[in-house]
Amino acid sequence: MSAGRAPLVVVSGPSGVGKSTVVAEALRLDPTLWLSVSATTRKPRPGETPGKEYFFVAQEEFATLVETGGLLEWAEFAGNRYGTPRAPVEERRAAGQPVLLEIEVQGARQVRVTVPDALLVFLRPPSWEALTARLVGRGTESEDALGRRLAAARDELAAAEEFDVILVNADVRECAQALVAWVADPTGGTHLDQQL
Repeated sequence: MSAGRAPLVVVSGPSGVGKSTVVAEALRLDPTLWLSVSATTRKPRPGETPGKEYFFVAQEEFATLVETGGLLEWAEFAGNRYGTPRAPVEERRAAGQPVLLEIEVQGARQVRVTVPDALLVFLRPPSWEALTARLVGRGTESEDALGRRLAAARDELAAAEEFDVILVNADVRECAQALVAWVADPTGGTHLDQQL
């Protein structure tokens, strides 16, 4: 980490592993953490508040952010673009506040390049069967879409060794406690591969 700057911690893992749930619990356990809000070109869904779930921006504004280096990472999914605005992250870190990013594996790889001192945490399910059950249990996708998610999840699980630490999400509270402990002391070891 750069001297005088708070850590930037990227939380990633396959779809359905519980990234949002673990991060929400970590924020509850340690209110000093700050979760970065992504920018997207998609339209707000009912009940979403601009600046809370996402910053909703026009395609042209997003393109400008990409061209000027205003994003730490970005990707396109289902015809919409998503990315992490650089300025708020840098402001929080400079002020001494640890920053969490909850993003996909490809985004984590981009952050590794754009912010070399970022700390990358991979959330792993307790088993492949548990991950499959979580994705199927959502009941929100067609069989084809579910098949694509499961195929992507297999690829993402194979990327775990690229990360600084691996946490198994068998219990949300224990996993969040392990995440908070690791943010407080990232020198405590690498590849924990367990809950603390």
